[in-house]
Amino acid sequence: MSSTEALLLLLLAAIPLMGSPGPATMSLAATGAAFGVRHGVPYLVGIIIGTTATLLLVASGVTGMILAVPGAAPFLIAAAAVYILYLAYRIATAPPLAARSAAAKKPALIGGLLLGIANPKAYAAIGAVYSSAAPVASRAELDAALKVATLAAVIVVVNGSWMLFGATLGGLLRRPRSARIINVTFAVLLVVSVAISVLV
Repeated sequence: MSSTEALLLLLLAAIPLMGSPGPATMSLAATGAAFGVRHGVPYLVGIIIGTTATLLLVASGVTGMILAVPGAAPFLIAAAAVYILYLAYRIATAPPLAARSAAAKKPALIGGLLLGIANPKAYAAIGAVYSSAAPVASRAELDAALKVATLAAVIVVVNGSWMLFGATLGGLLRRPRSARIINVTFAVLLVVSVAISVLV
């Protein structure tokens, strides 16, 4: 198999696995719908940085060492779950875009960063994709660099697309009742995605 074919297989595996609904992607769609793209960008940047850090942890093998520390995995999962519940509450109670005040509290970069690092689905998806192909099997350093660069680009595109999707949906529904339904629906889906990630 050529390097190009292996890279294509990596992308074909990465996009559906990393782009499927999960805590980060659902929270981005919900943030986009509830707060709009402009106010959601810091949170998006946090998610991208945190998920890229997860990618680097997986690629370097540090993940295995961290998870070997007694109590580390449950602590990270509990921290992510607490933040997700808080975020779901903020999204469910957010006012419609048309009625939003400048003082409304939006999801922040640090919250996105913490979720990106503590997201259990990210470790599973990135670990599966990272080990699935070797574009340059004969040169380990080049192979790792190529996979990290490719998957980092997927992280940016996938997460940005989810926020734009949510913002498009939220932008169409500026009436108070419709906005409340959309926000509560996204909040519920966000909590469900976390439950699935933790239990599966």
